[in-house]
Amino acid sequence: MQNLPDYITSLMKPDAYEHPADEVQLVQTHISYVLIAGQFVYKFKKPMNFGFLDFSSLEKRGHYCLQEITLNRRLCPEIYLERVAVTLSPDGYSLDGGGEIVEYGVKMRRLEEERMMSRVLAAGALTAAHLDQIVDTLVPFYESAEVNDEIRSYGRTETVAVNVVENFEQTETFVDGPALGRDQFEQVKTYALSVLKQEDRFNKRMKDERIRDCHGDLYSANICLSDKVYVFDCIEFNDRFRYSDVAGDIGFMAMDLDFHGLDELADYFVARYVERSGDRGLLDLIAFYKCYRAYVRGKINLFTAADTGVDAETRSACTAQAKRYFELARRYALQDS
Repeated sequence: MQNLPDYITSLMKPDAYEHPADEVQLVQTHISYVLIAGQFVYKFKKPMNFGFLDFSSLEKRGHYCLQEITLNRRLCPEIYLERVAVTLSPDGYSLDGGGEIVEYGVKMRRLEEERMMSRVLAAGALTAAHLDQIVDTLVPFYESAEVNDEIRSYGRTETVAVNVVENFEQTETFVDGPALGRDQFEQVKTYALSVLKQEDRFNKRMKDERIRDCHGDLYSANICLSDKVYVFDCIEFNDRFRYSDVAGDIGFMAMDLDFHGLDELADYFVARYVERSGDRGLLDLIAFYKCYRAYVRGKINLFTAADTGVDAETRSACTAQAKRYFELARRYALQDS
């Protein structure tokens, strides 16, 4: 419990909730505290500012809580319930109680842990039928996703390059560390910059109306294969990570399957999506986006490992994960060069 905010420590007690909660489980990411309490989940944003993400003020965290609810209701409206406020009074911390508002969070219905895609993957139980269900959920989502001149502009090479170059800038201090070697860094960077010079490939995606208000974080950790497919936890904190080529989302999912050693299912997923959506142009940039997504996941794991609030076990696990992601990014770079 070291380095936890006082309000989180208080909300770790089951009697902090009006609903039944036999125990409260804390899960941390590099940007969030997630409390699992009974049939509900509460997510609070850490007061971080990474440049691309700014949760540094209470006002901003409150705003992005509302954004998170609105955007995620596109794919699973029954899961995202409401914004809650943590209040402080002489009696202590409470949810939506009296006193000063000291934090905001998002209240969600708890999904079935055993049906989380990450667990299905770990159990070796993922099938092509599961991927068919995901594709059948995603195709209408992207077809109806918002597109306008502003969103379309995020498909330009110079705009895509902002995200790509930022990754390299933010990981340069980690180079020659336990997770990211100098050769990996240079090979992936050289490949990515070479693709970004090929403007025609990106311009065609814009012309084909494939730049949409997407999910932005489409991988197994954010999918539940329950009574229906729930795709949750989209990017709410920065439009430029969500306004993107659909290939960026599909590439993320395919990369995640590759990461778990399921290369054949990854190829099946992409092929099935192309078949159902008619988006054959996606294949022209799928390797680029798979490489980009693998590098992003490596970066995020590095950030989590560097967080002083995480325990030694989490730090070690995240470092090992980062190393695997960076190696996968290099694999894509070398295969597509």
